[in-house]
Amino acid sequence: MSRRLLITGGAGFIGSAVVRRLVARGHHVVNLDKLTYSGNLNSLRDVEGIENYRFVEGDIADETRVSALLAEHQLDGIMHLAAESHVDRSIDGPAAFIETNVVGTFHLLQAALGYWRTLGREAAENFRFHHVSTDEVFGDLPFDDSLFREDTPYAPSSPYSASKAASDHLVRAWHHTYGLPAVFSNCSNNYGPFHFPEKLIPLVILNALEGRELPVYGKGENVRDWLHVEDHAEALELILTRGRVGESYNVGGSAERTNLQVVEAICDLLDARAPLPEGQRRSLIRFVTDRPGHDRRYAIDSSKLQGELGWAPRHSFEEGLAETIDWYLANDWWWRPIREGCYSGERLGTAA
Repeated sequence: MSRRLLITGGAGFIGSAVVRRLVARGHHVVNLDKLTYSGNLNSLRDVEGIENYRFVEGDIADETRVSALLAEHQLDGIMHLAAESHVDRSIDGPAAFIETNVVGTFHLLQAALGYWRTLGREAAENFRFHHVSTDEVFGDLPFDDSLFREDTPYAPSSPYSASKAASDHLVRAWHHTYGLPAVFSNCSNNYGPFHFPEKLIPLVILNALEGRELPVYGKGENVRDWLHVEDHAEALELILTRGRVGESYNVGGSAERTNLQVVEAICDLLDARAPLPEGQRRSLIRFVTDRPGHDRRYAIDSSKLQGELGWAPRHSFEEGLAETIDWYLANDWWWRPIREGCYSGERLGTAA
């Protein structure tokens, strides 16, 4: 059954993957995005002009605007993806993370609650507020076989993860106190096409392609679980449309790798596809001062999502990484204006 949905942050990395998927599957999508530095309408050119898609430039903190959109389009769901999301930037400038992730989520909830209270009984029962979050709210895992589960206590380490934890708690409070029908998800590290090149994988791909140094924090031993963005988008659609109200679902790729392993894999794949005139790209790796408060390991248990909703990742990390590199090689029209404009690959997050 198709739905009429508001997607916040739909011009971002994960948001644009969600929008492309939902529009292709026949849902009516209103995409509300503030178009900050990482919002990119070029990521959505495949859905431009399609009848069941509309883009609106705006801020989730603008309650009046959000309320008007909900009423105008008679929307029956919100998927909330709008967020400041880069840990390094949160170290340098935490204020923007509090304003968007905490205060913005509050105003969005208020607009959603006001609209939901105007709906008839059946429409109110079918309405969903899907809050999309991160595994970073759970904090730091040791190097063992432990996994983040839905009931893992929150222990955020960075200004970014703390702001996301706060927004998670706000949505739960609006569900429990006011009855707003909400569902929740927490994901592991995403990768794939259209990824703004400040994050590890796209940054390393582009630096390596250009023969630049490849900075690796500390000794490169920090571990992340990697999830292809299109697998995540599929999971998010399932959670929004079939997830149980009040429940939280973890979404992970079951693909743990150290940062150094990821960087070395990118080097080897690029060497096979676009060799440098001299030498191999592993020689470009440089170990740099670690990020302040850098969590050792994240790893997700997705068994609840898989058991209840039948989801499983379709991409292995090896296949997904190779496809991602091929996409960047073939689509410099998308990333080159970014590298030459708002972000050229400089180090962020060095403040202690």
